[in-house]
Amino acid sequence: MKKLISIIAFTSIFMMSCQKDFIDLIPISTVSTDILYKTDKDFVDALTAVYNIWQSLYPSMYIFGDVRADDCFQEIYKNNSQSFSDTFEMTSTDGACSSAWQNYYRALFRINTILAKLEEADVLNKAQYAAEAKFLRALAYFDLVRIFGDVPMTTTPLSIEEGYSTGREAVATIYSQVIIPDLLAAENVLPVSYSGNDVGRPTKGAAKAILGKVYLTLSDFQKAETKLQEVTTMGYALLPNYNDLFDYSSEHHSEYIYDVEYEEGMGEGSSVTNRFLPNNAGMATFYGIGGNGNEECSPTQLFIDLFDVNDKRFDVTCGVFGGYYGVDSVFYQIPSNTNQYYTKKYITPVAAANDSKANWKIIRYADVLLMYAEALNENGKTDQARTYLNMVHERAGLTPIPGGLSQSAMRDAIVLERRFELAFEGHRWFDLVRTGQALNVMAGSGMLPYMTLYPLPLAQIDLVNDPTVFPQNPGYE
Repeated sequence: MKKLISIIAFTSIFMMSCQKDFIDLIPISTVSTDILYKTDKDFVDALTAVYNIWQSLYPSMYIFGDVRADDCFQEIYKNNSQSFSDTFEMTSTDGACSSAWQNYYRALFRINTILAKLEEADVLNKAQYAAEAKFLRALAYFDLVRIFGDVPMTTTPLSIEEGYSTGREAVATIYSQVIIPDLLAAENVLPVSYSGNDVGRPTKGAAKAILGKVYLTLSDFQKAETKLQEVTTMGYALLPNYNDLFDYSSEHHSEYIYDVEYEEGMGEGSSVTNRFLPNNAGMATFYGIGGNGNEECSPTQLFIDLFDVNDKRFDVTCGVFGGYYGVDSVFYQIPSNTNQYYTKKYITPVAAANDSKANWKIIRYADVLLMYAEALNENGKTDQARTYLNMVHERAGLTPIPGGLSQSAMRDAIVLERRFELAFEGHRWFDLVRTGQALNVMAGSGMLPYMTLYPLPLAQIDLVNDPTVFPQNPGYE
């Protein structure tokens, strides 16, 4: 899959040249794209073009999912999207919000075109392509509604007139009419696994796991329990060593469920390794990383202090304060004007700047186990939940959580375990919001009640120019 992504270059350029620029919904132009959708290869290429957008989107997911919350902060560089998210000062002109909006709707335009063309296509793997497209559409909308709330719900390619008149749809409607049906359709058709160059495409397990997270987000704990239990029967297993999750020489292992795929050396690499590295030449050289560190996503001292001294996840999650250990375990201090806090989760050799092979993990098996424990606990099966919580907890080298906990105490234990296990993988903020704890936890950092959502890009508001059709989120007017 990593290598297949390189085939999209011509297709992407051609498709984008065949449409009039419309920032938010990207409606079709008068130029026909029929010639692109005749063979199986055409549909494979078109789907791969969507993954190219995913590659652009997810290195910034931590701005929405991590730095907004309490486990990381923007330490050095200020006056950027990261710092504004950190301090709850984002406005409707913020670049990260605009870029995310454009990329998600660019992806949706491509997905909806694929699905429309499949209806009339005569190709061998038609059902497979439709299932893959629906998985991707559900994932795009799941991210969009968690970031922005009510958004335009487009399921067909739009004309220019339709694009300008399409308003925002209620979150509940998007869940019930697109996200859930698309994932249900995808899980019925997608294969359990792939081989060869297709490894990395969404599987049946990925669809079930994301659907379980959707149900958990909607507080439908019974359906979440049922769906996540299905995932536990599919052959996934935790890696014995947590640190191996971040050894990017082999990413498709027993704990892998679904990643955004990157490949170095062919223009398909990730920027996340450079983004999270302190800006120190000696440190970059020691780890074999080309280019500068961008000093983003610093673990907070509050989060660091929460770790048990025996937790094996600590070293890779939070680097040594103020420096790093080089050859022969010699400690090298980094200057005070660079990041003193950093995570090592994405540190891997990178020959050229922003060309890392490090995948972005959308969902992995430890996440599923902790969600399953949460659903069980909310359904009154607290002792059963402990079994699945301890699978993750003990992998970290920690003493098993004892029995006899109340439902409330178990809930707190699961929340804490998710913080340690999934730190800096884009989850903490969305966990706070879905559990109703965001304001309680973040009010001291400047959060106001309406800030569970991000502002809609001003450019989109101005394009439609009709608040009855396309209003701004409350508080950001």
